[in-house]
Amino acid sequence: MTRDISSDEFHETLHSLRVWDSPLPGFDVGDAPEEPLALFREWFTHAAKAGQPEPHTMSLATVDGEGRPDVRTLMLHDADGRGWHFASHATSAKGRQLAGQPEAALGFYWPAVARQVRIRGRVTACGPEESRADLAVRSRGALAAALTGRQSEVLGSAEELARVSAAAWERAGAEPDAPAPTWTRYVLDAAEVEFFQGDAARRHVRLRYRRAADGSWLRELLWP
Repeated sequence: MTRDISSDEFHETLHSLRVWDSPLPGFDVGDAPEEPLALFREWFTHAAKAGQPEPHTMSLATVDGEGRPDVRTLMLHDADGRGWHFASHATSAKGRQLAGQPEAALGFYWPAVARQVRIRGRVTACGPEESRADLAVRSRGALAAALTGRQSEVLGSAEELARVSAAAWERAGAEPDAPAPTWTRYVLDAAEVEFFQGDAARRHVRLRYRRAADGSWLRELLWP
């Protein structure tokens, strides 16, 4: 049973929380590389080694056909010269939104080191072969979830999900190459990437990379 939390208890809990009470890493923007991918990989690896749980977790923001924003949490699958990779069903809410408006944003937050990375750019859907390869290297559970499908559709009951999911798990075990036709790998080609280093004195460091018309990157500091 859900416990009824009073407004006083909620606010007491909310205002008791503290952030960045431990020593934080520095960020010398003078040492930042010319392009953002190298810095992202460095920060990502640093966060993982610093004990940040699930540093590959990120937020994906899209807009629907009426221009209303939407956001959800998912996993990074790669970051390379093409961009930042993730995957989902093309028939899901995010898949439909990306088909209608392929501009999107990603957000990473690593509280263990008080760092954020914000990325904006255009998203491209990969072809069937690459999308299938994306699923092939993942776990049986990931394949079962993909085979279950119907992501974002209205669910009739928990029992229905249990029945369909059990069948999908069984098939994933017996047929590890089972096709999931709507499973799609996406790549976000960044136009802007911002790196944020938190500071206990609130003198946060923000470095933004912006892609120029010739494909090079411009770097600029932002006020916190």
